[in-house]
Formats: sequence, structure tokens, C-alpha cells
Amino acid sequence: MRKILVLNPKGGCGKSTIATNIAGYLAINGQNVAIADFDPQKSSEDWLLKRQEHAPKITIASIKRGNITVPRKTDTVIIDTPAAIHGKRLADFVKTSETMVIPLLPSDIDMRAAERFIEELFSLKKLINRKIKLATVANRVREDTLSAAKLDYYLNQMKLPGGKKLPFITVLRNSQNYVKSAEKGLSIFEFAPAKTTYDREQWQPLMSWLMSNRSIPG
Repeated sequence: MRKILVLNPKGGCGKSTIATNIAGYLAINGQNVAIADFDPQKSSEDWLLKRQEHAPKITIASIKRGNITVPRKTDTVIIDTPAAIHGKRLADFVKTSETMVIPLLPSDIDMRAAERFIEELFSLKKLINRKIKLATVANRVREDTLSAAKLDYYLNQMKLPGGKKLPFITVLRNSQNYVKSAEKGLSIFEFAPAKTTYDREQWQPLMSWLMSNRSIPG
């Protein structure tokens, strides 16, 4: 069973939007998917409770004392994390997952916070003691703005502590389609393609990466 972690200690960066849309994509592509919602706001669980009957089933994972329980034959668990997690709790999330998606907002504050987060993540190597594949996604970006250009430049320049470039996968625009899909418990991939073509195109690099061996430790 694979675990995909959506994590950024900075709040308000759209983790639940990323988590639910990944879950929706995998579900319509035949996977048995569960969401483990650790965020106190429970946005992902609320999304699931609104999910329409005709949509492919996605399970709410049971969480007890930090442990995740899902039905047998679950293929993938998407883990939606809370804000402000650091130290051992951060390590506990990371060491149980194979893949991490880091959503970032186009602001100087978020960029600096992301840099500190990456530094902290790699400072916990003794606690984690395993490999994890990670990538960043620029989220809620207003296109053709100065902040969007700055974020794109920043993400392409950011380096991991070992000197390697931090993988930057795609830019997701600030779209009303995400608001509408959240209201119905659907992902944008479950709306009429004509209405979400541009959003789907923006998601394709991320989903291609997640569906490839590049996103899974060797």
C-alpha cells in the first residue's frame, strides 16, 4: 500500500485541495483510495462527506493515536497534514510515506518558510532514516503577475541541502473550478472536460510524476 503525503507546515497553502484532487484522479483511474485527514479543520473529510453517489468511492481512513487504518486492498492512502508540524511529529509523517507533495503559495513569506522547512526536513535524517521522493507544486497562482514570476524563479533556483535541485513539478492557477468541485465532493477530473481543460493540463505533470517510478524510492 502506497502513502502519498501532502505536507507544508505553513498553513493556508491548499493542502486539502491537492490531497482531494489527487485522490479523485486515482479513484477514477481504478485505484482503491483512502484519505487520512490529520488536519483539525477536516476539510478533506468534509469533501468526502459531500461526495456524490455516482462518483468512484474514496474511503475515510480511521486515525487512532496517529495510526492509520484502511480497508484491505487499499492501493493508495493520501495523507492530508495539519499546519505547524515540526521535529519528531514531522519525522513521524515522513518516515511512513514514500512520496511527498509540497504545495507553495506565491509570496515571499511562503517562499522563505518553504526554505526553512526543507532545511528542517533534511536535518531530521537520523529520525527519518529512509528515502522519500518529494516535489513542489506552486498553488493558487494568479497568472501573469509579478508574484507568479517570482515564485517560478524561486522554485527553479531552490536547492536541496546536498546541492541537487528541488523538484518543481507544475503551477496550478487560482481557479473557481476548485471551489465548485469542493462544494460537490468531486475532483476537477470528475467535471466535464470542456469546463476544466486548462486545469487538467496544469495537473498533468504532477499526475504523470506520481504515476511513474520517479516518485517512488528505489
